[in-house]
Amino acid sequence: MKALDHIRILDLTQFEAGPSSTEILAFLGAEVIKVEPPKRGDQGRYLLTEKPGVDAPYFLLLNANKKSLTLNLKSEKGQALFKQLVPHFDVLVENYGPGAIAELGLGSDVLEKINPQLVYAQVKGFGTYGPYAGYKSFDMIAQATGGAMSVTGTADTPPLKPGPTIGDTGTGIHCAVGILAALLQRDKTGRGQRVEVSMQDAIVNLNRIGMLAHYMGAVPAPRNGNRTPSLAPTDLYPCAPGGPNDYVFLITTTPDMWENLFRTIGRPDVLTDPRFADQRGRNKCFDELFEIIASWTRQRSKFEVMRALGEVGVPCGAVLDSGDILANEHLKARGMITTIQHPTRGAFTMPGCAVQLSDSPVEVQPAPLLGQHNNEVLGSVLGLTTADLAALKEDGIV
Repeated sequence: MKALDHIRILDLTQFEAGPSSTEILAFLGAEVIKVEPPKRGDQGRYLLTEKPGVDAPYFLLLNANKKSLTLNLKSEKGQALFKQLVPHFDVLVENYGPGAIAELGLGSDVLEKINPQLVYAQVKGFGTYGPYAGYKSFDMIAQATGGAMSVTGTADTPPLKPGPTIGDTGTGIHCAVGILAALLQRDKTGRGQRVEVSMQDAIVNLNRIGMLAHYMGAVPAPRNGNRTPSLAPTDLYPCAPGGPNDYVFLITTTPDMWENLFRTIGRPDVLTDPRFADQRGRNKCFDELFEIIASWTRQRSKFEVMRALGEVGVPCGAVLDSGDILANEHLKARGMITTIQHPTRGAFTMPGCAVQLSDSPVEVQPAPLLGQHNNEVLGSVLGLTTADLAALKEDGIV
């Protein structure tokens, strides 16, 4: 069985923050019904695509293992049908703009009367209360207001946006945790509850250690780039043949790591140099240590360096670019990178589920086509006939 195969979720999310939350729950076995507007669907279907008219990679990456139901929630008939579905579901997730779900008459105050056991989850840029509650947000707004940008870069650069969309997917994972907690509590109380996650809140949480220097007296916490000032020679080192991502990151935190590093690169003399006898001395010689190590790494590929140091217990990671990731033998062996067959795109290689449960293996399924499961959902859940569905389509409801 799948861990969440008894859980049904109504997914009213779009773009990334919401869909990333429901996708991981779908990976873990929940039946996720993605409710989309007829004709166009989730805006993510045609966002950032190289093939107009075909579902975008952006959508495929965020909506695997779900089912698609089209429903016009701006119409009275669509809202009525939606309310008929609510008693059959355990969870509802939405990430509409501020106040939009209430304007549709589908707020938690309405739906909890229809289904008191419903877990009603919301992802918002700044939450539903507080001075910023009415402001709209995207990933980069959350990264700015949550502090991530302020500690990314170097002292010589302006604040930089971290590449991973932690404002979106990071918030989605927080929401999934909240949903699971609410479901566990419901087992004890018999009641659902509302789950709220602010994108700004999620970034602040992810940035806790990024702000650590603030507590040490560096106010505000500085941008240190790739170096940890108190842990020389921790840094990013260039490798052959010198391409844009030909680097490794290495860190030493124990005497064994320090010794194994310099023995492996053929510089045992560093170990007896009095300038490097303790961490305080090493931190004063960051640049000199960098050049000693870089003179070795520049002669080798990032994969050779990672293998050589990894095998002697020195934490070292090659900078894998997007092509490296999708071809990586380790990620493929773990099932984190997998190839699926999509009905319109054909073979599509993508990341899978990062959470592994021994009794609930994940098989990645392609994201659904728009309205692919209309008949299945409305027929099996509400008992609508083929004639009923045809009439709804004629009226533009589905």
